[in-house]
Parts: sequence; C-alpha cells; structure tokens
Amino acid sequence: MLSDVRKIAALAWPVLIGQLAVIAFGVIDTAMVGRFSATDLAALGLGGSVYISVYIGLTGILVALQPIAGQLFGAGRESEIGEETRQALWLAAALTVIGFVVLYHPEPILSLARTPAALHDRTVDYLRILSFGLPASLAFRVYSSLANAVGKPRLVMFLQVGGLLLKFPLNTWFIFGGAGVPALGGPGCALASTLINWALAIVGMTLLFRVEFFRPFGIFSRFCWPVWRRQLALLRLGIPMGLSYLIEVTSYTFMALFISRFGTTTLAGHQIAGNLGAVLYMTPLSIGIASSTLVSQALGAQRYDDARSISRHGIGMACVLALVYGVLLIAARPQVIAAYTPDANVIAAAMPLVLIIFFYHLCDALQITTAFILRAYKVTFVPTLIYAIALWGIGLGGGYLLGFDVGGGVPAWLQGARGFWIANSASLGVAGVGLFLYWRRVSARHRPTVDAF
Repeated sequence: MLSDVRKIAALAWPVLIGQLAVIAFGVIDTAMVGRFSATDLAALGLGGSVYISVYIGLTGILVALQPIAGQLFGAGRESEIGEETRQALWLAAALTVIGFVVLYHPEPILSLARTPAALHDRTVDYLRILSFGLPASLAFRVYSSLANAVGKPRLVMFLQVGGLLLKFPLNTWFIFGGAGVPALGGPGCALASTLINWALAIVGMTLLFRVEFFRPFGIFSRFCWPVWRRQLALLRLGIPMGLSYLIEVTSYTFMALFISRFGTTTLAGHQIAGNLGAVLYMTPLSIGIASSTLVSQALGAQRYDDARSISRHGIGMACVLALVYGVLLIAARPQVIAAYTPDANVIAAAMPLVLIIFFYHLCDALQITTAFILRAYKVTFVPTLIYAIALWGIGLGGGYLLGFDVGGGVPAWLQGARGFWIANSASLGVAGVGLFLYWRRVSARHRPTVDAF
C-alpha cells in the first residue's frame, strides 16, 4: 500500500501544483473582476461556465492520447508514440474549428439565461476574446497529455506555474487599464488568458522538439497527414471521454444559467462557491491523473495485479484527502468567502452554498479518480452512460425541480441556488458509486492488450 501511495504521490504533486496554477487563473479572475463590478463578476461566472463546457468537451477528446501513449510506453513501443502525438495534433486542429464557432457566436447558448442586456454584452465580449486562444489551449493539451502519460508531469507544471506568474500583472493591466489601455473589466482577464495560452503552447511544442527525453518518440522527425485508422482509434476513446467531461461540466454550466434567473447577487455567490469547488477538485483530479498514468503503464506491461492495486489505493487516497479538505473549508468558511468579495449581500448568498461543498467535494473525489482509472483501462462507454443518468438526470433535472419549486411542495431551504447544489452533490455521489462498482467489475475480469493503433 505505502509503495503505491508513494508512487502516486510522486506523480500527483507536480500535477497538483500545475492544476492549482491553472485554477488560480480563475481565482485571480474572480477576485480581481469582483472588485471591478458585480456585473462583470456575473458575466465572468456565466461566460466562464460556457467556455469551460466547450474547452473541457474538446480537450476531453484529446486526453485519449494519454492512455494510448501510456500503454505504449509501458510496453516499450516508444516509436509509435510520436505517430500518435502527430495524429492528436491534427485532431486538435479540427476540433479548434468547432470550438471557435461556438465561442465566437455564443448567443444561442446565452439566450437560455435570459440575462439583462448589459450582462449579455459583457459575456459575449469575454467569450469572443477567449475564442482566439482556443487553438493554443488545445495544442497545449496534447503536450500535457503526452508528458503525463510518460511520467513527466513536472514539464507541464513548470509551464503552468510560469503562466500564473504572468497572469496577475496582465490582469491588472487589462482589467483596470493603464499605459494607454482602457479598463476592459471582465473581458480584460480573457485577453490576458489568451496571450498566456499562446505562450504556453509555443514553449510546449518547443520542448517536445528539443528535450532529450522526447527524442526517441520522433514526434517532429517527419511530416504526416492524418491517418484515418489512427484518428478513428483516438476518436473511439476520445469521444466518450469528451462526452463524459461535457456532461460533467454542462451540468454545472446549465446550473449557472438557471441560477442566473435568481439575480446577479445570487449568481455572484454561486460563482464564489463554484470557484472554491474547482480549487478543491484539483487534488482528486491530480491523484486521478497520476493513478491513471501508473495504471496504464502497468497494463501496457501486462502487470494486471499492480494495476488493480494502484487503482484501489489511488481512489482511497483521494477520498481521505477530500474529507480533510472539507473539514478545513467549513472551519474557515467566513474568512474564505470574505477574501473573494467585500459585498455583504454576495457573502450572504455564498455562505450556505459553501457549506454544501463539503459533501459535493467528497462525492466529486470518488467519481473523478475512478473515472480516470477506468480510462486507463480504455473503458469509456459505460462511464459516459453513468454520467449522463446521474449528472443530467439527478443533478440538473433534480436541481431544476428543487430550485424552481416545481410542483409547489419544495421547502424554502431547498429552493433557489441551494436546490441546484444539493441535487448536483447527490448526482456526483450516484456517479461515484456507480463508477467504483463498475471499476471493480472491469479490473477483476478485464485483461487488456496493447493494440496496434
């Protein structure tokens, strides 16, 4: 057990630092825009939910490279990794076209929120700026998926931390203005993120070309066009993975869209609670990525018992840490919320939601760690069905019934934003238990081989 935990921790901590650096982008955006105006903070919450849905759905497809490269690396078939990476870059280029159109023309999605004109316009400006950074974001996802698959998460971490160091000064400049740049508010933080994403993508591709460790893969040793057989292999794994990411994120996105009907103050409180939940999420996500890397390499080397042991200990590690984090958050709840905003009304809206996060996070830790481990087994279809039933059915559907008091019999304390958060927490619990039971079945009987992709 201790051996597995040490191995997972050795890979998880750089992933965690890198992911915290990424989520710190959102924390910085929320804190700085919140001091610019409540309208811009609400636009950030609404626009961020839409962007994350698009980004996560598309990058989820590209993450298919990770189990493929991980199993090839475990099997010692390094030369094939370069070909798979080239194909993933072609896929990223195709997905960019889809994502750009959605982000640059977000009006059909925003119409669901029924927002005031000022909030709508700020949200559109925010999303259109981010659309120009999407190609870089997808290219960097290919880089990070490969680096994680072959056990080199530090090469991702260093770039993510470097991006964070640029975020605060660029945000300050673009949000509040100065040196000839007008105060842009919420769209200013989108401009900062777009510039940073391009810098990360360029440096990431340079590292794949120049770092000695990657040279046996021959990633840029030759040019190639898309190979449909390999593209189909990526899509066969990636589409269910991307869809499961999309289901998870859209359940949150539509929750934000519906909560926006309760007013700007409630939406701002929801944004704070959601941001805290996202920060906590980074630890089980990192453990899931680290566990998935080790499991995929063990499967590639046909060490099936090791794969099962690593999986079990990774899931347990994530859940124990989630309990610890939840207790700490409850104890420091007033101080944490006050750090986001001085607005007493927004603080009052966020307080009950942050309390719910204790249960939300524990369920989230179970489901995300188990989901990543199942992806290492190249099992994606059934987990996607579990996500759809739980998150869309119980989470979003149940949240709508509770939040809007459909039927007229919902107690007052279950209505509004709290109803959505409670239903979403329950849905994550159902998904987590379902995924864990399915992993037990898969790991007991599944004897994967490394296919020739």
